[in-house]
Amino acid sequence: MGNTWGDAAAFESLYKDVNEKIFDVLPDEAWVYPGHGNDTTLGAERPHLQEWRERGW
Repeated sequence: MGNTWGDAAAFESLYKDVNEKIFDVLPDEAWVYPGHGNDTTLGAERPHLQEWRERGW
């Protein structure tokens, strides 16, 4: 997920959408092609969800 520059409401909206539309629907084997960084799978990223939530971006 991206940085929302300290906008808590924007982060909550993005976090909710990413969870509901991607992580809650697709399997761990699904590939993700971010706009930066290396390609990855949802299974590799899923353990970081709580960290992202706590960090706020």
